[in-house]
Amino acid sequence: MKNHLRQEMKRRLAAIAPADIAARSHAACQSLIASEEFRRSRCVMLYMPMPHEASPLAAAMAAWQQDKIVLVPKVDMQQRHMIAVRISGMGDEMVISGRYAIREPASSEPWPLEEIDLVVVPALAYDRDGNRLGRGAGFYDRFLGHSRMRAIACGLALSEQVVEQVPTAGNDWPVNMLVTDKEIMRFIAQAPRRPAGQGETYDTAC
Repeated sequence: MKNHLRQEMKRRLAAIAPADIAARSHAACQSLIASEEFRRSRCVMLYMPMPHEASPLAAAMAAWQQDKIVLVPKVDMQQRHMIAVRISGMGDEMVISGRYAIREPASSEPWPLEEIDLVVVPALAYDRDGNRLGRGAGFYDRFLGHSRMRAIACGLALSEQVVEQVPTAGNDWPVNMLVTDKEIMRFIAQAPRRPAGQGETYDTAC
């Protein structure tokens, strides 16, 4: 079921013109920037967008303007591990990494997880219970589920990415809120914290 939904969402997103994605990403970011969760966060982690994906870069620019600490992810595909690394601007040295050719900081100095206030996460789909469907590698599930993580997890997406139900497994980690170009959703239920990396298995399909 997950793979079928992944393929459907990839087709759905590929059908949206890049200019439309850019405009609607900006609208979603404006809602995120205006949210209480963003305003009160001192340290914000955002992702570097892939093609056909909602972009959080307008939120990153606003965070720098508000003197917030901005972090982005860096992954180790072999170790199946992701860390948060600080960047001071889009001019920072970056490298292209992984099969998705995502831009990552050249630095590998990890930021302490307990000091992150808000993590803006990508996904292919979300439902109205806060469940998210990633690309299958489990990086964000492990990262958000770490025992030292206390940040609010916030999805950023286009309205087409909200579906009736996302299939879930025990190792899937939900978000606390979801911001799209049309609405903000906040979810009361939050999965209990658990230590990361204790016998967990992940769907590795992309």
